[in-house]
Amino acid sequence: MTDSSAVLVLLTVISAATPLLFAALGELITEKSGVLNLGVEGMMLAGAVAAFAVAVTTGSSTLGVFAGALAGAILAFAFGVLTLTLAANQVATGLALTIFGIGLSALVGAGFVGIAVTPLPKLAIPGVSDLPVIGSLVFGHDALVYLSIVATVAVAWFLKKTRGGMILRAVGESDLSAHSIGYDVIGVRYRAVVFGGAMSGLGGAFLSLAYTPMWAEEMTAGRGWIALALVVFASWRPWRVLFGAYLFGGVTILQLYLQGAGGLDIPSQVMSMLPYLATILVLTVIAAGPWKGRLDAPACLGRPFRPST
Repeated sequence: MTDSSAVLVLLTVISAATPLLFAALGELITEKSGVLNLGVEGMMLAGAVAAFAVAVTTGSSTLGVFAGALAGAILAFAFGVLTLTLAANQVATGLALTIFGIGLSALVGAGFVGIAVTPLPKLAIPGVSDLPVIGSLVFGHDALVYLSIVATVAVAWFLKKTRGGMILRAVGESDLSAHSIGYDVIGVRYRAVVFGGAMSGLGGAFLSLAYTPMWAEEMTAGRGWIALALVVFASWRPWRVLFGAYLFGGVTILQLYLQGAGGLDIPSQVMSMLPYLATILVLTVIAAGPWKGRLDAPACLGRPFRPST
């Protein structure tokens, strides 16, 4: 493999990892607050179709990105109303949100099938972007790729260094104790859920405006479920989420590269299963191996909060 082809593969891996990173970081914050939202796939699809529709209608990719984040946040807020205010079952509501997002995105996107948009512009620094290997590898991406890295740093800093992060973790570990000392458990969880939805929407926006700048039904292709698995794989730690996103992005590109290379007598359907088989394998190893006791899952994860009166 030549240097240019290796750089091309790495650039593709980064692009494949970015939507996973956005969605997984958002879900990490949501779960750190004690809420389990399985609707990531639906929120990503809503973000993808909203971003694409707005970008096509207005001609502005920037507005499209904001629309994608807003669409994800709106669906997440609806999830919050059902689970936090009305105390609906979080697992069932999250699954319903995914189904709703799939149907809604198909309905809204019906008129945009087959339309292409100009991909998000790449960062260009005169004299630097043209450097061999390092130029395109470090400075050859669009703004959302860099935003995903900045978001990783910001989430890690927020959880470890700020009072807000401490409160979020306290609410996720012991909601009744946090409530007893005066913290607004429901308010904290609402903010975490909406943030998670906005991040999932950004992941969807990246798919429809940068990764494959077009709209197709169910274009997330299970990435929302992989993002959910990434949070567990990372033991609810942002830096491990970053590593896991690039690892699974690499597996995704690997199956595409192997299919294109040919020479392997393996059905293409089996190759397409690789990212999901890897997800199942990783979760199985974690659950059965010596790491099980060190997962550090929030103690209140998925448990409804009902303050005593």
